Amino acid sequence: MDKKKNISMAVIKRLPKYHRYLDELMQNEVDRISSKELSEKIGFTASQIRQDLNNFGDFGQQGYGYNVKELHNQISNILGLTREYKTIIVGAGNIGQALANYSDFQKLGFNIVSIFDINPKLIGLKIRDVEIMDIDYLQEFSEKNKLDIGIICVPRNNAQKVCDTLIKAGVKAIWNFAPIDLIVPEEIKVEDVHLSDSLLTLTCLLNDI
Repeated sequence: MDKKKNISMAVIKRLPKYHRYLDELMQNEVDRISSKELSEKIGFTASQIRQDLNNFGDFGQQGYGYNVKELHNQISNILGLTREYKTIIVGAGNIGQALANYSDFQKLGFNIVSIFDINPKLIGLKIRDVEIMDIDYLQEFSEKNKLDIGIICVPRNNAQKVCDTLIKAGVKAIWNFAPIDLIVPEEIKVEDVHLSDSLLTLTCLLNDI
């Protein structure tokens, strides 16, 4: 675990892409692959792939390459995909509903146990058999269910309050879709998804900057 803490964020952010491509290779019944062949599929250099994977152990064999299933399992372990994560969504608007409807979360081990919203027209409705509850019950529900991850999909003016409530209830990780940088204690893990930032990066590239 100490070794993992020394890994750069750039390497960590590349791991999900390795996992996704290896999953596709397994579905296509590919048993082994070299770093060069993987590089042609994934877009990273063969040297970069070897360096990234060497951070976590010696997975390949010279002249043989990587055992696809074994490497997929190892990266699953590194990503923490060997357990279930109890997850809630706060905000049942367009983004919240889209996330709740995404079936691959369940396959990866992210179990969405409830959705919360302030809109009385939405409360009581179900998305994939998960009921939308009144946000007034957020803290009580979170404390009783020992949640792992909170997904915030509320407007920016409510996001920090929701974040504080989740942290107070014991949530240790937050996936934030609100257009605001949340203020959290150092031990709380936050992954921000600012959609406009991503779109503006695209327009910058489009204009050859």
